[in-house]
Amino acid sequence: MHFENQPHIPPATPGGSTASFTSLDIPHHVKKHRGSYNCGRCGLPKKGHVCHLPPTSTTTTTPTQTPTDSSVSVSNSLSRPPPRQQYSNLRRALSFDDSDLRCDSPEVEIDESEMDLFGSGCGKLPVSCMWEIFRRLPPAGLLAAGSVCKGWRETARRLWRAAEELRLRVPPRSQPGFVGSVLQKCPGLSRLNLRLESDLDSTMFACIAFSCPNLEVMEISTSETAVNRITGDELGRFVADKRCLTSLKMEGCSNLGGFVLCSSSLSTLWLSDLYCLSKMVFNCPNLKEISLDFSRQENDSTDLIAMVDGLGRSCPRLQNVHVASVRLSHAAVLALTAANLRGLRMLSLVLGTEITDASVVAISQSYSKLELLDLSGSSISDSGIGMICNVFPGTLSRLLLALCPNITSSGIQFASAQLPLLELMDCGMTICDLSSQYPTSDESGDFELQTTFKNKLHLIYQKLIIKHSRLKKLSLWGCSGLDALYLNCPELIDLNLNSCKNLHPERVLLQCPSLESVHASGCHNLLIEGIQSQVSNNFAAMENQFPNKRLADGSKRVRVPQFLSQQPYDEDKKRRRIASRPCNVLVD
Repeated sequence: MHFENQPHIPPATPGGSTASFTSLDIPHHVKKHRGSYNCGRCGLPKKGHVCHLPPTSTTTTTPTQTPTDSSVSVSNSLSRPPPRQQYSNLRRALSFDDSDLRCDSPEVEIDESEMDLFGSGCGKLPVSCMWEIFRRLPPAGLLAAGSVCKGWRETARRLWRAAEELRLRVPPRSQPGFVGSVLQKCPGLSRLNLRLESDLDSTMFACIAFSCPNLEVMEISTSETAVNRITGDELGRFVADKRCLTSLKMEGCSNLGGFVLCSSSLSTLWLSDLYCLSKMVFNCPNLKEISLDFSRQENDSTDLIAMVDGLGRSCPRLQNVHVASVRLSHAAVLALTAANLRGLRMLSLVLGTEITDASVVAISQSYSKLELLDLSGSSISDSGIGMICNVFPGTLSRLLLALCPNITSSGIQFASAQLPLLELMDCGMTICDLSSQYPTSDESGDFELQTTFKNKLHLIYQKLIIKHSRLKKLSLWGCSGLDALYLNCPELIDLNLNSCKNLHPERVLLQCPSLESVHASGCHNLLIEGIQSQVSNNFAAMENQFPNKRLADGSKRVRVPQFLSQQPYDEDKKRRRIASRPCNVLVD
């Protein structure tokens, strides 16, 4: 009788020892008795048997041995993943953004002694490759991979423990234990991003507080169907307990009612959907950036004047301030300017219809080093723009004046001419055509009345001429009162012309060789075709800038790349020209 040879694979272990397992139940030390005819090397009967092991083999057969960290079974021949200290400096170990697969993340450095091979039925895979594959899986995929086998489970466990950032989407009708079970796998978690499709209540908030003792950055975003039920007292306790927390961003804060935030480490605070706050107390001496977005309801009873006054007194290191509320007024601006925030660099006061040119005077007198100014939705006019240009010509790089009906094309042109450092300007819905609120000739049937009305509107149509050497982004969305546009901006890369339906194709000139995107949704087809032809010509002209040179035999002329030409050139321009691509006209 011939017995089939049994597999006997000695996988390598980090300690250098070998271990093998067979399916027979043989004791560890086999004592040879008289009349026993078993092989002394493999333990099989000698009759009709040829041993496959070499005589010099030192491998011992230990089928009753329990696999430990230094032994690996044949059926699950996955080697041990690298120890956690090898990845202690890997900061974004887990990042699950849909648009970012972390292909540009830092490479994992592994010692050669730890480069064991994962043996499998279809081949071998280095541990570094397995680590890179696992770290790109979403949490659900990583949980599923951990249940495949022991080696994968160990790799997933070490990956969870090495994670310092986690982006997790919480599905609808999920239990709080789901979030807690995932977070408990990451004891070193410092950055947490939750996308909630289910309600956020005190239980889930307590799970986050208990499972993440070293949390530094937390961001919570809610879907339209999710409800944030966190109260102001719960938020205050959470911030006070997290002594390492430096950044907190949370949406759906309509149920706070009022809060008292005390933290010596908090530097960034974003709260949105605020409504009817009875009290807002900030005791955060190191706070540098704050964003408070209130609901758009008219019956909001929040006292913004007291809030701004307390914010300026208790947070002296503020650099970026953003407040969006329909209850913003000139008195609130005066309270903010009285705080004397010397480090203020970015100021955004949005949707305050009671903010006027007098408010601009107060801002310019108190803060003369602003780099960003956002007064969208205010009632300032061209005179206010003139004061802005007189005070901030050497610092202002971003100016946002959307939804300001008192601004004309003259004020926009003046701002582009007097602000040489300007890189971004948003003037959406500033130059509007009011004819849309009247019925058209097809609806009313009175052709003569509509013709007279259109002739009068033609007198108020405006043209816009902008020539700027550093402007990169320009937004004119909803400016239906424009009928002519002339742009000479060599650095412009993004242009928004959505709903500019009265622009004439023959009155649009775009001299912007670096343009990458033009948003033209809501524009008529002739204008879209005219824009496409212009940006195509610009790209073709830029491609033809390379000089031509004949071949050595004089047969034909070929284009010479810029780096081979003898003319002097700028390094930045050469790099931009090499990486240039055609402009996209977006209409959806």
